[in-house]
Amino acid sequence: MADNVMDLFDQSEKETMEKARPLADRMRPETLETFMGQTHLLGKNGLLRRAIKEDRLFSAIFWGPPGSGKTTIARIIARKTICHFEKFSAVLSGTKEIRAVIEEAKNQRHYHHKKTILFVDEIHRFNKAQQDVFLPHVESGLITLIGATTENPSFEVIAPLLSRVRVMALKPFTDDELSVILKRAFNDREKGLGDLSSDIEPEALAHIIRTADGDARAALNNLEAAASLVRGKDKSERKITSVMVEEALQKKALRYDKVGEEHYNLISAFHKSLRGSDPDAALYWLVRMLEAGEEPLYIARRMVRFASEDVGNADPSALSMAVSAMQAFQFIGLPEGELALAQVAVYLATATKSNTIYEGYKKTKEVIGRTGTLPVPLHIRNAPTKLMKDFGYGRGYRYAHDFPDACVPQEYLPEKLRGQIYYRPTDRGYEKIIRERLEKWRKIRGNYSA
Repeated sequence: MADNVMDLFDQSEKETMEKARPLADRMRPETLETFMGQTHLLGKNGLLRRAIKEDRLFSAIFWGPPGSGKTTIARIIARKTICHFEKFSAVLSGTKEIRAVIEEAKNQRHYHHKKTILFVDEIHRFNKAQQDVFLPHVESGLITLIGATTENPSFEVIAPLLSRVRVMALKPFTDDELSVILKRAFNDREKGLGDLSSDIEPEALAHIIRTADGDARAALNNLEAAASLVRGKDKSERKITSVMVEEALQKKALRYDKVGEEHYNLISAFHKSLRGSDPDAALYWLVRMLEAGEEPLYIARRMVRFASEDVGNADPSALSMAVSAMQAFQFIGLPEGELALAQVAVYLATATKSNTIYEGYKKTKEVIGRTGTLPVPLHIRNAPTKLMKDFGYGRGYRYAHDFPDACVPQEYLPEKLRGQIYYRPTDRGYEKIIRERLEKWRKIRGNYSA
C-alpha cells in the first residue's frame, strides 16, 4: 500500500516538474520528421539528414543564431545514434572534463566497440589550449565532435580543428516556420498549451513572430508569457489578444495589417523616397514606421544596404554614415537614437546616387554562375614553397609599386575573362574621380600582353 502511494506521489511530482519546464523546452522536436526548418540541411535529400538517418555522422560545427535548433538537432542525434553520446557545455566545463570524456570514449571503444559522439555547446568559449585537446581524437576518429556556436567559427575555432570538421550553417526560422511551431505548441494538449482551451488573435500571433526575429525559443517563450495572462480566466475570456501580447512582451505591436502588407508598403515607400532624393518624404515614412512600432534596427539595416546599393562610391561616406547611425542607435536606444536614424535618412536622401556597385556585383555573380571556378592565373598565385615556385606560381608577377602611379600593365582576371569590365562608375559625385582614374589605368592594362 505504501509503495503504491509512493509511486503515485512520484508520478505526480514528475508531472508537476514536466509542466514547470519552459514551453520551448517541452516542445523540442524529438525526431527529424517533427523538426521544422533548416531544410537545406535536414530536407529530404539534406546532407545532415542522411548522415543522421544512416548513423554515419561526421565531425561538424553547427553555426547559427540563437533559437535556430542547434541543441535540438544534437538531441535528435543522441536519440537516433547507436554510438555513445556525450554532451557538455563549454560554459561549465574545462580541460579536466574534456580529458575525462576522452577517457570514457576510449573505454567505450575498447569494451563496447562503440564510437563516441561528443556534443559541445558554445564551443567558441573554449580557449585555444582546450580546443587543442580535441585534435588528435577527432583526427583518429575516437570521437565525432559536434560543436554548437552562435559566433563565426572562422574567428572562434582554431584553424587545425576547423580543418577537421564541416561547418553547418543554420538559418533563422522564417515567419511561416515560426507560425507552424507556435500553432503546434498552442494546440498540443500534452506538452503545449492545448489544455487552456484558448484562442489567439492572428494579429497577436503575428506580433509574437515579428518580435522573435527568427528565434524559435524566443517565440515560444513569448507565447507562454502571453498565455499566462489568460490562465484562470473563464473560458469565454481566454482569447489572447494583441493587447495581452503587448503587455507580456512589454513591446508595442505593429499597427500593420495581419498579413504584413503594410509593413512592406511602408519600407518600400521609405526606400523609394531615399532613392528619389526626397528627404521630406523619407522623414515622413521613417517616422510612420517608428510610430507604428517597427524595429528600429531593421530600418537601420535597410539604410546600410541602401548606402551601398543606391549611393555606392558616388558618396563613399554614405556607408560610414549609415553604419554609424546603426551603432549610435544600439548605443543609446529609444527614444534618443531615433534622431541618428533621421539624420542618416536625410543624408542618404540628399546624397549623390549611383547603383553601379549593385549592378557590378550582380553582373559578376552572373558570370561566376555561368563560368564556374576558373583557375587563378599562375603569375598572381602565392608561392610560399619551392615546389610551388617550380610549378610557376608567382612567375612573372609585376609589383605595382615599382611602376609609375602604382599601376602596372598586368592581367588579374582568369584568362577566359580577360578584359571583362563589371564596374562602370558614373560621372556623378566621387565616382567621377574614380572614373577618370579607371579610364587611365584600364588603358595602361589594356596594353599588357602576356
